[in-house]
Amino acid sequence: MRALSLSTAFLLLESAITCARATPIDTEQQPLVPQNEVVRNAELLPGRVAGRKLHGRFLHITDFHPDPFYKLHSTPKSSCHRGSGAAGFYGAETSDCDSPFSLVNETFKWIDANLKDSIDFVIWTGDSARHDNDEKLPRSDKQVFGLNEYVVEKFVEVFGKDDNINDTDPNNDMTIPIIPNFGNNDILPHNIMSWGPNKFTMEFSKIWERFIPEDQRHVFQRGGWFWVEVIPNELAVFSLNTLYFFDSNAAVDGCALKSEPGYEQMEWMRIQLEFARERGMKAILMGHVPPSRTDSKSSWDETCWQKYTLWLHRYRDVVVGSLFGHMNIDHFMLQDSRDINIPTLDEDLGGFRTAMESELSIESAADYLTELRDKWARLPSPPPKEPAKSDEELRELSGSSSPSQPWRLKKKKHRKSADKYKKYLEKIGGKWGERYSISHVTASVVPNYLPSFRVYEYNVTGLEDVTVSGSYTPGSDETLDNFDDLETSSRPSAERRRKEKKDKNKKGGKGREKGKEKYPHLIVPNPPSKSSPPGPAYSPQTLSLLGFTQYVANLTYINNDFMSESPGMVTERWREGIQSEKGPYKKHPKPEPKKFEYEAEYDTLSDPVYKMKDMTVRSYLKLARRIGKADPSRKDTIEEEEPQDNIDVGDTQEDDSDVQQDLDGSKKKHKKHRKHRKHKKGGRARNKVWFTFLKRAFVGTMEDEDIHDRFGEIVEEERIEAAGEL
Repeated sequence: MRALSLSTAFLLLESAITCARATPIDTEQQPLVPQNEVVRNAELLPGRVAGRKLHGRFLHITDFHPDPFYKLHSTPKSSCHRGSGAAGFYGAETSDCDSPFSLVNETFKWIDANLKDSIDFVIWTGDSARHDNDEKLPRSDKQVFGLNEYVVEKFVEVFGKDDNINDTDPNNDMTIPIIPNFGNNDILPHNIMSWGPNKFTMEFSKIWERFIPEDQRHVFQRGGWFWVEVIPNELAVFSLNTLYFFDSNAAVDGCALKSEPGYEQMEWMRIQLEFARERGMKAILMGHVPPSRTDSKSSWDETCWQKYTLWLHRYRDVVVGSLFGHMNIDHFMLQDSRDINIPTLDEDLGGFRTAMESELSIESAADYLTELRDKWARLPSPPPKEPAKSDEELRELSGSSSPSQPWRLKKKKHRKSADKYKKYLEKIGGKWGERYSISHVTASVVPNYLPSFRVYEYNVTGLEDVTVSGSYTPGSDETLDNFDDLETSSRPSAERRRKEKKDKNKKGGKGREKGKEKYPHLIVPNPPSKSSPPGPAYSPQTLSLLGFTQYVANLTYINNDFMSESPGMVTERWREGIQSEKGPYKKHPKPEPKKFEYEAEYDTLSDPVYKMKDMTVRSYLKLARRIGKADPSRKDTIEEEEPQDNIDVGDTQEDDSDVQQDLDGSKKKHKKHRKHRKHKKGGRARNKVWFTFLKRAFVGTMEDEDIHDRFGEIVEEERIEAAGEL
């Protein structure tokens, strides 16, 4: 293992002392580096240790944000660094404070005890340094690097091989692959990352040397992106540097110009996905900042969103799914291939959307989720009844074994239904819904709401005999790393960058030379061949995502700083004190936290509200439509007499063919009052699926009445008035 640098060791020691002062008990929770090292078995050198069977599960964890200056019982107004207030032993839930080391340490202890031996790899989507949220304690490069080293060592403690002391190969240190990712707070200043190689890509290539395959390091040093073959010859994970797509990164300018790192990364991804297709492999895409995009705002530069959506659509036979962090809220988003605008991809024509806030407040998150719902309300809706699929089925429906006249009448009726269903399928991109793609966003460990992470299940049918390990072997002649052949592989000169930006501002069209390509910078990938089966994101098959379990640590109960003995997740949460700065109303003389543990908040495979049989695009389209309905089906409606703090989440069976209701009125009202999202007081959320989606988005921290006040449906008078404006 690579030894910690002197500066990093000093920082971690200083952090441990600071944290120990703030939390004077439970001294064994604070070790920052592995305690025990044993000699590697001599007979295993120079080969690799035996692999293990696949479990069909992997961990997605994000946004640790460890803070060495966190102080117990300080005030959240000071970022939990000073004063007296509600900062708990394991963190100040529902605040803007970062994570104490105790939370990070106990999170890894829980993973060690409960997940370590049942997952195949870890997707870690960045932000492993504290926020720059305290002017009295400014961040430094040394601190950012040191905190990332600290989180790396926690991964090594849990997933590192215990026979590694004489092994000089860092790519043979782990029992399973760990795939890291740049977050917008892993650099200085936050959000701003320029072309590589730079000090961050160079330093992180050392910090993450256990995780980045050796033959990928030159690519990583140049741009901060790389891939890992987590199941040999079957599945690769692409770690994308979304900071080059991020609209808040003022050092770069989108993905249209060849001189931009975003363009180069998109070309790298296109070529790697093409090689994956040729090898018959599948890919999971991961990044920190998700491609959030509503009618008014977006988190990515428009040219990057356009290319990403085009790549997902063209390589839909390869991509299993895309996973992100950053936003702290648990949700998903759809990319619509019909929003692709080819001129935007090549010429950076820009768009009318404003940049989404770098860090979402609860207000901006509420607006964002409401805008998502507005879009989902306009999704194509299936006809009331799916048609019979064959003449034989029609004969069975008619009760006749021959084409009699009654059967002919029924056949005509069903043909009309079949025509409607055919039009619906055309609208969503065919039987598998290939017009759309899905991006998944998990909630974070940092307790802006409650600490959370996600464990996915995926299909390993046919791979039962495959053995894998955490070792990264050098690529062969068939390696995906063929990016050096790209014309864009070297960093462009300043002159070239200035020329391209100058050309970008010139108006094209009539003056274009005869024979010149219309979009010279854009290579549109080939779609799947017509004989190819649908990809794993569309049709259940080997490597398809099956479902996930969202885990949550109820810090208010675990911290045990306040007056409450109820074990329920909602009733003992003390949010009022944190938000109003009143401080704890029954603080123990010394911290007496309860046993730290994560518990399953919900599981998509058995959830009675979402009722998703799998994670295919069609399943998500159905869920999005249900969330978007202003007039939900009876079983998706919250009954008035239901106690709102105990929503019945029993059987909510909904036919996929329920007709979409007319939402024009409510949509118009949202547009008219875009700046005033909060509905009239007294409005109640009627849609149980929307209500549950919101509850989970904020990781169970928003009280039911708060959800009704903030997201309650428009009252009937308003809906009639809005409809009259059409």
